[in-house]
Amino acid sequence: MTESQPYQLLDCGDGRRLEEVGSWRFDRQAAQAFWPRMAPASEWQRAQCVHVRSERGGGHWEFRSQPPEPLVARHGGLLFGLKPTPFGHLGLFPEHAAAWDAVREGVTHRGAPGRKVSVLNLFAYTGGASLAAAAAGASVVHVDASSGAVAWARANAALNALEDRPIRWIEDDCTAFLAREKRREQRHDIVILDPPSFGRGPKGEIFELENTVVPLLESVRAVLADGASVFFSCHTAGFTPLVLLRLGTAIFGEKARLEASEVTVPVRSGGVLPSGVALRVHLQ
Repeated sequence: MTESQPYQLLDCGDGRRLEEVGSWRFDRQAAQAFWPRMAPASEWQRAQCVHVRSERGGGHWEFRSQPPEPLVARHGGLLFGLKPTPFGHLGLFPEHAAAWDAVREGVTHRGAPGRKVSVLNLFAYTGGASLAAAAAGASVVHVDASSGAVAWARANAALNALEDRPIRWIEDDCTAFLAREKRREQRHDIVILDPPSFGRGPKGEIFELENTVVPLLESVRAVLADGASVFFSCHTAGFTPLVLLRLGTAIFGEKARLEASEVTVPVRSGGVLPSGVALRVHLQ
């Protein structure tokens, strides 16, 4: 069995977050953490890996020592291989752990003897929701425009001994994939999407969420089975729970059951770190 270490968010403040996986500490950006830090400076100084943001976007890591490869984190009942990326990501998004639990519950609720629940995970990146759904017994379609992200997610599936589960790994632009699913009249019981604020498809397609969210969610609606559920989350300025409720009502109808909330991560030093907003849609 792969050796893994638990993930913890130790502290946040002054625009930074301090995270720990086993004996390894990572100090990186948390733009929404405007408040002062609660942990003493000595705790932050123990970080071996510090991300430095570039004014042109992205950035680089400064290492007091190099983390092992692989460094495997355990969080939300899943294992993730971590890699510090130039943009400051590690490959684990702990704010999604509650959504993984909800997906597991949704798969169990929709399941029936002899029938696989169909789960579509869009903008799926390193695959947390795909793995949670597959572990619960679903048939999963995992879509991301990045070949590197798809490979990373497949490696995470292997870490979790899920490589033989029915998961289709698809490298594609998510909006283009949804259009083909609609033409093929494919329907899914659960659709999960966590789109970026800005991105590019494999052929250079420009994606800006604020200009795309309405047609994106309309395309999702077109591939939903009767009684399906949607889990939509985002991290874009201007999107609030009330905005998501208004969007959800306009697109999925007043008869849909909607729940919107802030997404947070508990902090060991106290409180939570706000990390986006989420909308859950349950068709009646």
